[in-house]
Amino acid sequence: MRKVAIYGKGGIGKSTTTQNTVAGLVELGKRVMVVGCDPKADSTRLLLGGLSQQTVLDTLREEGEDVELDDVRIGGYGNSLCVESGGPEPGVGCAGRGIITSINLLEQLGAYEEDESLDYVFYDVLGDVVCGGFAMPIREGKAQEIYIVVSGEMMAMYAANNICKGIRKFSETGGVRLGGLICNSRAVDNEEAMIKAFAEKLGSQMIYFVPRDNDVQRAEINRKTVIDFTPQAPQADHYRNLAKAMDSNQMFVVPTPIETEELESLLLEYGILETA
Repeated sequence: MRKVAIYGKGGIGKSTTTQNTVAGLVELGKRVMVVGCDPKADSTRLLLGGLSQQTVLDTLREEGEDVELDDVRIGGYGNSLCVESGGPEPGVGCAGRGIITSINLLEQLGAYEEDESLDYVFYDVLGDVVCGGFAMPIREGKAQEIYIVVSGEMMAMYAANNICKGIRKFSETGGVRLGGLICNSRAVDNEEAMIKAFAEKLGSQMIYFVPRDNDVQRAEINRKTVIDFTPQAPQADHYRNLAKAMDSNQMFVVPTPIETEELESLLLEYGILETA
């Protein structure tokens, strides 16, 4: 079973990218479980057709410790499995603790040891790794493969570089490795070339460039992945190709984060579109 965590700057499109990639893996015949690690509990919405799933923390608050696996995990698109960690009540407690509680509970309930073995577990993780709870999939080896969703925007690249520092820090104790950067395009000048160069500086790869397309928004409005909503669309094929690239990936590295000055130089080198 491959354990994958998706990281990236808040708002960069981690949940959208994760769910569409999972839809592509399901088409390949893979058995996948998605564990949402975001208090918004929106990491499985597109796989569930918009169904509001009971979160792990809500279930524990309402039912106490007497919880069964089916109480917190339900089936989604293409026989995928969906879990939402949830978070504390607004203004109370640490959201990162929800991730720790959720993963520990799934282990206790045998979610990773079912008879029909899983091919993948995906952790869709909120934001950066500044909080110990959100860093848990990296720190404690719950995930072995990390993919960072990024764009050609400065803060998205800055966050990706910070995440690489976390991966490097816990690479020995947790055994975690970077599988590559997924560029979720924002139509920035020279974006694809810039992210490829950035990945090379990190010692990694840009595993896929996902172009910007309004089919993504149309599918989300209809509470579906692109593959489910418009399976013949070019954007659906991009997510299928991302799933294939991830499934066949064999490049897993301890990244080499760069200094902020070098990152800014990269932006200056690639970030201005040449004009005639």
